[in-house]
Amino acid sequence: MSRSTLTVAALAAAAALAFNASALAQKGAVQKLGKGEGQVDIVAWAGYIERGATDKNFDWVTDFEKKSGCKVNVKTAGTSDEMVALMNEGGFDLVTASGDASTRLIRGKKVQPINVGLIPSYKNVDARLQKAPWHTENNVHYGVPYQWGWNVLMYNANVFKDKPPTSWNVVFEEMNLPDGKSNKGRVQAFDGPIHIADAAMYLMHHKKDLGIKDPYELTEDQYKAALNLLRQQRKIVGKYWHDAFVQIDDFTNEGVVASGSWQFQANILKSKNRPVATTVPAEGATGWADTTMMHADAKHPNCAYMWLEHSINPKLQGDLAAWFGSVPSVPAACKGNALLKDDGCARQGYNAFDKIHFWRTPVAQCKSQSGGCVPYHRWVTDYIAVLGGR
Repeated sequence: MSRSTLTVAALAAAAALAFNASALAQKGAVQKLGKGEGQVDIVAWAGYIERGATDKNFDWVTDFEKKSGCKVNVKTAGTSDEMVALMNEGGFDLVTASGDASTRLIRGKKVQPINVGLIPSYKNVDARLQKAPWHTENNVHYGVPYQWGWNVLMYNANVFKDKPPTSWNVVFEEMNLPDGKSNKGRVQAFDGPIHIADAAMYLMHHKKDLGIKDPYELTEDQYKAALNLLRQQRKIVGKYWHDAFVQIDDFTNEGVVASGSWQFQANILKSKNRPVATTVPAEGATGWADTTMMHADAKHPNCAYMWLEHSINPKLQGDLAAWFGSVPSVPAACKGNALLKDDGCARQGYNAFDKIHFWRTPVAQCKSQSGGCVPYHRWVTDYIAVLGGR
């Protein structure tokens, strides 16, 4: 890619050739690009925007900064709630939001519509993601798909020996593990209200009489059952996690042997020769599909649009997927990437898209339950109570 590729003029010209910009223009979105402002400020998950500091092979920032003239500043967030809070405070241009944050950001008017006519490579985004409901409302785009994946069960291979876990019960119910010791105090759970969906998914398979159809759309009775399961889990959880690097340390030094996790942590632990493995149990998995969204009051919109275009180039997408253990939002990245390898996408869940319960923001007016569902603000309040032992 030449230096001129990421200039505003080149982006605008390419957009004019690829799209009818007037037809694709989104109401309230940027209609014309100008000169870069010199920086772009991004809220992101740990490991999502790398400049080679952790591993020199993973750097998709340095070249962008040289070609665009936009310095990339990153604020790492550990949970979706933290991302929403930071966007509410303001001062950021972009956020890599999961589905349990994106709806809140859209309806709270904290993000602006995206004019995909100004993003030439948008046409290369996976068709399953281009109009995904977590970033598209009323046919208006509010972001650019970044990466997606599932929440895996990570476990200590030495503890489970030749009997890898086949169910999420190892982190929900007290039991002896294959090493003969109890799992009490040796397992973790995610420190975020969206973990209620993991409990609901587990109950979908083990308490079918509850009639749960969607782990994000729960009636009062279904919701109470999920909370009760989490209270039971509270008795065996040694420590809750939300920071990926803290969880890596917990598996290394604190005796944690099983937990819901992301492939990112497992990849780093394996690179350090730690005895970990991952699996997706019989009940399935929740997952995340992250979208780069632009703040309604972004101070650096031109650099932001340049980053949005850069974020979906196949090289970045493939390198990021190899680093994070995720799936690219651009299928072309699945082939020919030296770091990801040609089997990487299949290995990391590319063909399981329809089986993943992607994170969404629970709302009162839901589709699967005629009597309505418990909204997210209740999830937040009640999960805090569970963590507090109530």
